[in-house]
Amino acid sequence: MASTDTSSHAKEAITTPVSAPVHAVPEATKEPEVNKIFRLAMKLEASDVHLKVGCPPMMRIRGDITRMEMRPLTQQDMEKLLLPLLEPKKRKILDDEGGVDYSYVIGADECRFRVSLFRQRGRLSLVARRVNNSIPSFKSLGLPPIIEKLCKFGEGLVIVAGVTGSGKSTSIAAMLDFVAEAEPLHILTCEDPIEFTFNDKKSYFNQREIGLDCIDWHKALKDAVRQDPDVILVGELRDVETFEAAIHAAETGHLVFGTIHAASSGTTINRILDLFPPEKHSAIRQGLANNLKAVIAQKLVKGLKKGRVPTNEIMIVNPTIRKLIIEAEDSKIPDAIRIGYQEGMMDFTESLRQLVENGDIDKATALEYAPNPEQLKMAFKGIRVAAPGIL
Repeated sequence: MASTDTSSHAKEAITTPVSAPVHAVPEATKEPEVNKIFRLAMKLEASDVHLKVGCPPMMRIRGDITRMEMRPLTQQDMEKLLLPLLEPKKRKILDDEGGVDYSYVIGADECRFRVSLFRQRGRLSLVARRVNNSIPSFKSLGLPPIIEKLCKFGEGLVIVAGVTGSGKSTSIAAMLDFVAEAEPLHILTCEDPIEFTFNDKKSYFNQREIGLDCIDWHKALKDAVRQDPDVILVGELRDVETFEAAIHAAETGHLVFGTIHAASSGTTINRILDLFPPEKHSAIRQGLANNLKAVIAQKLVKGLKKGRVPTNEIMIVNPTIRKLIIEAEDSKIPDAIRIGYQEGMMDFTESLRQLVENGDIDKATALEYAPNPEQLKMAFKGIRVAAPGIL
């Protein structure tokens, strides 16, 4: 549903034609033309920029796709705007594979965008996610305090799960920044592309971008355990190779953070298993039971005080969860999370209830996003649904 919220400030901004300069730039240092669109996204605090042939530039503002009051883009516009940004290696990937991902920086690290440039129906399209330069704190993000504890494991695997656009990368950046402030460690990240750039604090960082600093994921992850890291970020657990490397690093005494496209803790287990043939599932379950420390599942919901706020499900792997993973009783994981609240676990129902209680969202929004609205209504009345008999 398109947003119709156009304040006088936004209205003025979105009437800027594609060809109009945002500010005067000396000819010798003139910015790429596409920067005018990216700067408009910064001004409107859009989370994403969408460019497609036949449509005006579009932006996601407060969760909704909003069409800018500009003329539709032609294929010639797209080529002029986007192709000059690509170095020869990235251009070859686009030509050979039909799509390429990369980081794009406005000015002197003024703002970063995570760009996906691809072809659809033979034409260029772009989606760019705006990445804040400053890494937010847990408090400013509205994350549960228990997440601080999950950053203090000495080894093992911590996964942040969520669908596209759920704030996984921002939350995990806040977690790494928290670790860096707390202890003198070596934190190594393997990313494609690099999103947040970290400053050295008590810990120091090495950030490696696939395709730029190393040839591929296999090489980066193979080298990682030889580079004396204490903490490793594997950007996304996207395939067999990255998952096996993450588990190997966790088994060898490292704290490993990773993200995955999954909606909940239970579906995270299934999503990982789906990477492997059925005959390997038992071994993978054992590996998860031995090395997985926690899963933080996250969604973004419309807030009252700010645009969008996170709601979280927190699964901490205790003996009960470990037993359920090994015995393939994934359907009982939600019940185990509910009865594990005294250990810091939390399901989406409790998270939404707390957001309403704190005045961050209204009841209607909470019920819209609740996995079980009736259970949430009971929670509003102070009734906690127990789940006995799962052991």
